[in-house]
Amino acid sequence: MNWNGIKMHDLSIPTGIQTPPWPTYEALQVKYFKRLAPNGANGMVITTSNHVGTHLDGPLHFDTAGRDVASLPLDKLCAPGVVVDLSDMAEDFGIYTPEDLKKRADIRKGDVLIINTGYHKYGWDQPEADERRYMLRHPGPSMDFVPWCHEMQFKWLAVDCGSADHPMNTKIRDWEPREAELCDKLFQERYGKGLNEIYEWPKTYQAMHIQQFPQKYGEIIHVECVGGDIDKLSNKRCVIGCFPWKFKDGESAFCRVVAFEGFDA
Repeated sequence: MNWNGIKMHDLSIPTGIQTPPWPTYEALQVKYFKRLAPNGANGMVITTSNHVGTHLDGPLHFDTAGRDVASLPLDKLCAPGVVVDLSDMAEDFGIYTPEDLKKRADIRKGDVLIINTGYHKYGWDQPEADERRYMLRHPGPSMDFVPWCHEMQFKWLAVDCGSADHPMNTKIRDWEPREAELCDKLFQERYGKGLNEIYEWPKTYQAMHIQQFPQKYGEIIHVECVGGDIDKLSNKRCVIGCFPWKFKDGESAFCRVVAFEGFDA
């Protein structure tokens, strides 16, 4: 959409009964509770977890003292930011660093940061759909990424894959031992270090959640499973908005992510 020189880009993915939830989470279920009866209206009921499709992980998701989704102010959810394109280095179980991002784009303190890992191409609605690669093998951040986020005071982050953490720095390591074994072998070949040397448990376990969400770390939350027009914004600055429903007591929420290109960001 072009509005007085401002281009709007939808960075969300479609959400329906075929959209995979994060592994082990409840998938979306939907049914009609009425069809054109008797006032001529259709109505639906949905049952779901909050972690299906494009969704905001709210502070309460990993911090029981954190804010709910309804408490997040608009100036946190919508602000200047940048979309950094790392798709040229995309590989299964890849690791990206702050330096990888900084050499590609103008990243500023207090930004919204969206990371294009390239793995949105394996999303469920894409020609190359591959749920295992999208959820279990996508790239993730190095451990120095965590203190860098604190230093940069990002408002929130977003990734175009299943998690802002490396998949082998989540419970997937336990749930999918064959994937963990494959990752460990690749890490040994690439870096000369094993999986638990790079992501040392329990010290670093799910650090992009546990060491980011609480207020003492700056409440750096994130959106997972972005996509849509993300490739049109490679390494560009723009105004980026995350629009969840005003969910009282919500730990997370479905959301729409929109980038506004053309503002002085």
